[in-house]
Amino acid sequence: MSKRHLYILTAVLAVLGLSLFLYKVRVLDMPLTPGQERDVWTVEARVTFEAKGEPVRLSLLLPRSNPRFTILNDAFISPGYGLSTSADFWNRQAIWTIRQARGLQTVYYRAEARRLVRPGPPRKEKPPEPPQSNLEGPELAAGRALLQEVQRKSADTESLVLELVKYLHLPQPDDNLKFLLKNRPDEADRVELAVEILALAGVPAYSVHGLRLRESRERLRIIHWLAVYDRDRWRPFDFATPRTGVPPDYLPWWRGPGSVARIRGGERLQTTFSASVDQEASIRLEREGRAYQPALIRFSLFSLPIHTQQVYRVLLMVPVGAFLLVILRNVIGLSTFGTFMPVLIALAFRETRLLHGIVLFSLLVGLGLLVRFYLEQLKLLLVPRLAAILIVVVLLMVFVSIVMNRLGIQQGLSIALFPMVIITMTIERMTIVWEERGPGEALKQGLGSLLAAAATYTLIHNRQIQHLFFVFPELLLLVLAATLLLGRYTGYRLFELYRFRALLKGGS
Repeated sequence: MSKRHLYILTAVLAVLGLSLFLYKVRVLDMPLTPGQERDVWTVEARVTFEAKGEPVRLSLLLPRSNPRFTILNDAFISPGYGLSTSADFWNRQAIWTIRQARGLQTVYYRAEARRLVRPGPPRKEKPPEPPQSNLEGPELAAGRALLQEVQRKSADTESLVLELVKYLHLPQPDDNLKFLLKNRPDEADRVELAVEILALAGVPAYSVHGLRLRESRERLRIIHWLAVYDRDRWRPFDFATPRTGVPPDYLPWWRGPGSVARIRGGERLQTTFSASVDQEASIRLEREGRAYQPALIRFSLFSLPIHTQQVYRVLLMVPVGAFLLVILRNVIGLSTFGTFMPVLIALAFRETRLLHGIVLFSLLVGLGLLVRFYLEQLKLLLVPRLAAILIVVVLLMVFVSIVMNRLGIQQGLSIALFPMVIITMTIERMTIVWEERGPGEALKQGLGSLLAAAATYTLIHNRQIQHLFFVFPELLLLVLAATLLLGRYTGYRLFELYRFRALLKGGS
């Protein structure tokens, strides 16, 4: 195939990718930097369970609009299920039903949470009914004793709540607290206990459970806080700090005791929450008084579930890392083990961070080399030898993780995320180079692999680059065009210019 054909192909790819990119930036006004628009979020609940082949009824509590966020565009993804929604004074809920289901089931709830730029001033609320505590018998006596201890250190409702929260988080609780917490080990249970204790004091309160919308995350932890009636209004109290008020990025999901999801006709119920900055909503165009969504938005990565979006945020970085490796090998002349092994190692560094990842990788490969040289004396065939090295690598991972955990080095716990097969092949390849070309060349290629992995990690871990290739995946067409052009590069590499510098001086 002629160079002319290659140039035409790369030009078409570059023009197509650049045109789509400019159209999204100029016409659709898509943001070029991450975090440019954070007032609109997509929140998602993913519910999975095992159906037992009988009628299923699944209920899920839903968020509702509040003085901080407006909830819009509810969407329910549940093929084959009937759906109904209801609301009471405290919560909204969705109920999925089906006559018969069997096996793993997954349903989704997704909504748009818009932050209110100017939340209204707090308004006076109608005084609620005097609360009634549900504590009885010995628990009631322990609760009253606990309340007396807290009241002794407080002067008003606010200080009473803060002292109570501190008391419930004592590292060495007294006998009363131990008795009350014996069946309440979780943070949610402590919040409900606080509500019961405040009821004994005649203070109306209820628990609030929600998410913190700070960054796009695939799995968000539920945060719990208190709402206490004080001075003619409901006031929030951060249960973890403790302090009066909660950060403005707290999104209430449900109120009161109980779990967010309940199932009948199923088992192993699990609910996971995700949130991401809704860049799709931030770039909607208003035409003729109604929301307008171009096809490029409706059929973009934003339409996928949030946990799938998080996967593609990583996958889209793999071609970018591969292109960097092409430059390092074909233009700069860096020697590495394998073609794409440094890219995979760089992905593993996302969990351990760069410095700790290099140390752990070097440690595993070094120990694996010692085992590999010993296995060489046994004269094993290739496949059994590789299997033996893989087993040893896994055992080394276990050993290193246990030792680092005992030493208090938490980064060692992420070692299991390293690609075991890649480490095994690296050990085998390094041994072969060691035997055929000497230890110097083996160490040179090993160091080159680590340098390439470190450079790749720095590139693909950059938030700006992650944002650009997720919002504008057509930029991969430009990467493809550049890769094709570099595929015909036959000139000197930078390291070769340094290597043959004496010849260059002689020729001049």
